[in-house]
Amino acid sequence: MLLGASLLGVLLFSWLVLKLPWTQVGLSLFFLYLGSGGWRFIRIFIKTVRRDIFGGTVLLRVKAKVRRYLRERRTVPILFAATVQRHPDKTALIFEGTDTHWTFRQLDNYSNSMANFLQAQGLASGDVVALFMENRNEFVGLWLGMAKLGVEAALINTNLRRDALLHCLTSSQARALVFGSEMAPAVLEIHANLNPSLNFFCSGPWEPSTVPAGTKHLDPLLEDAPKHQPSRPNKGFVDKLFYIYTSGTTGLPKAAIVVHSRYYRMAALVYYGFRMRPDDIVYDCLPLYHSAGSLGPPPWYPATPEPSEPYPSWQAICCSRNRTSFGVKSGFKSRCGH
Repeated sequence: MLLGASLLGVLLFSWLVLKLPWTQVGLSLFFLYLGSGGWRFIRIFIKTVRRDIFGGTVLLRVKAKVRRYLRERRTVPILFAATVQRHPDKTALIFEGTDTHWTFRQLDNYSNSMANFLQAQGLASGDVVALFMENRNEFVGLWLGMAKLGVEAALINTNLRRDALLHCLTSSQARALVFGSEMAPAVLEIHANLNPSLNFFCSGPWEPSTVPAGTKHLDPLLEDAPKHQPSRPNKGFVDKLFYIYTSGTTGLPKAAIVVHSRYYRMAALVYYGFRMRPDDIVYDCLPLYHSAGSLGPPPWYPATPEPSEPYPSWQAICCSRNRTSFGVKSGFKSRCGH
């Protein structure tokens, strides 16, 4: 305010009283601005203009792609299929817990198995299936397979128990629950209060005595399921992809709808904003049921996500891989090992 008033006063005095030409008035104002500390703005501008231009180009690039995909009614499975065609044998996922590597072809086959299996179970586009498991490669393949059929995944927070967990499953109106064997005790706690028509499928080490009655072991069922591409559902870029939930700190968890375009836009901004390359590995220590954890990066980009169990010690892994971006806590990124 004071600087603006001073500049205005000099302008009026130089023009009305001294009758100076505009060129001299402009120079006077410029030097007054520099003399009052305004040079800091110029210095900051010079140092940040390249960053701002790059950020602007990323925004325009993503916006243009979103408009194009809206017109073409693209979906996440369609974008993923194009990546599989270009990079079938490139590593798509690495699970740090077991050092399990999946190629894009393997991820495609696994997700196709899930889609065809659900279709054989009578599920169709618009149905909801709840997914309740810790981080692993299968997590990505399961929700991607649901999306190929048009089924919407409800990604359930693995920290939820009892009333909060029951609320998420009932409010989502899920027709089936796919859970990891590590989550069986939590499912058993609420099993008696769930809809009797809900189908249960367990993925992981199988012990029938530890899961609710009527639960089926998903892994062998997917091995026997067809691997061909399912028929594409009538879905577009603004249709529902999956649901994520709040943590329930101020009441019961609330669902948020993630549509295909929102998922793409958020992930693309991260991919292009951090200048990721096809040979990059993205270490994702956030839970995959979380919006931030599921975007690092998505399955249609050729960079390789490496999911781990949530919140490990990132210092222990920081320099174990070359050209790696790390997602720690709420999106902290660093690079090492070039």
